[in-house]
Amino acid sequence: MNDETKIRILQEEIASLKMELKRKEKQLHELRFNKNLKSPCSEDLNTEEIARYSRQMLIPDIGVRGQISLKQSKVLVVGTGGLGCPAALYLAAAGVGEITLIDNDEVDLTNLHRQILHTELDLGIKKVLSAFDTLTSINSNVKIVPVHMHADGTSLQKFLEDNKFTVVIDGTDNVATRYLLNDLCVINDIPLVSGSALQMEGQLTVYNFNKGPCYRCLFPVPPPPETVTSCGDGGVLGVVPGIIGVLEALEAIKIITGISGVLSGRLLIFDGSEATFHNVKLRNKNNNCEVCGIAPIITEPIDYEQFCGAKAHDKVENINILNSDENVDVTDFSHKFKNNQLLLDVRPELEYQMCHLPNSLNIPFSSIQKCKDLNDLETEIMEKCSNEGSCVYVICRRGNDSQRAVCQLKEKFSSLPVKFINIKGGLHAYSKLIDPSFPVY
Repeated sequence: MNDETKIRILQEEIASLKMELKRKEKQLHELRFNKNLKSPCSEDLNTEEIARYSRQMLIPDIGVRGQISLKQSKVLVVGTGGLGCPAALYLAAAGVGEITLIDNDEVDLTNLHRQILHTELDLGIKKVLSAFDTLTSINSNVKIVPVHMHADGTSLQKFLEDNKFTVVIDGTDNVATRYLLNDLCVINDIPLVSGSALQMEGQLTVYNFNKGPCYRCLFPVPPPPETVTSCGDGGVLGVVPGIIGVLEALEAIKIITGISGVLSGRLLIFDGSEATFHNVKLRNKNNNCEVCGIAPIITEPIDYEQFCGAKAHDKVENINILNSDENVDVTDFSHKFKNNQLLLDVRPELEYQMCHLPNSLNIPFSSIQKCKDLNDLETEIMEKCSNEGSCVYVICRRGNDSQRAVCQLKEKFSSLPVKFINIKGGLHAYSKLIDPSFPVY
């Protein structure tokens, strides 16, 4: 029996045990909390709810009225990642009546430092189901609706029409989905709470609220795809999206309960390195905006991937720009590579320091583009690849930058008797097919 079979059997056994545990927990909960015990003080909140939410009901701006509004509200959280997890967690704890979660991804080990609804036992599980389990264990009063799907224009438009959400929270990490959610929220007259986080910084604002601007008012034209960096490439300190996600929940609660000071027409900028918040006033609503202006042009979803020139997800798209004889798969590479040959790692220096193959030379692709540090490479080539037909193997994280590097290096070193060969799939493929102990990040 191989490891994959063992894992599948264990997962099935755990799923069965979880179902039995949930049944027992439900019995215990019903004995501990009598949810049918009506309060003599309120027709809308039972005795358990008044006790549970009492600390926030003591706030004058919330009170009984605000708590009832929360109970009657429906919030859509798009993305159960670094932003969506803390947002959904605090909305559930606050007593929002119904929370719908949309995500099409599964829990991965790289998620766990920031996506706090998921645990090690959830690896490989659909994120919406993992989040459902955690949220229902925190507050069984709240209806959690997990929806495993990719948020595209057609499916999401019908979803918004059918469900009449009070607020939408954007917990995504790509520009195409930001435009999609913005346009659909304007079309369906729903406030949109939007946050983002990268490295040590985060941003937060609210669009389409109380005659405030929408995302298109501020950014009618999407940024060039090459200028947009995702968490997967640029990194993020886990607590930063946690802070922004919690603030997204705060803005949603303010909208639902009618508390003043909603972050509409303003951008909150958080700098984690200095622990500072800055509040920036945004431009007013643009009456000529294509979606929320006086005479809107966009009245239904468009092709957002075409509009942005980028996919509506943060996954890396594999490229294929080399001839077949300029590629080698990792299995062949592991058999062919000798210590007296040259292995060039073109990842950034920081990534190289995290993990790298032995006897490799690190010259980042950015340096190759700028022709920096190439004297070191030429020296290495002359020492190790002096024979006619010698090869320089080029590797990166996933096999894309290494292809780009091969194209550049062929041109820069055309006079040398050496061939540059890309290692397909990069270090991810090496870890998967050759050495599972090599870290994947």
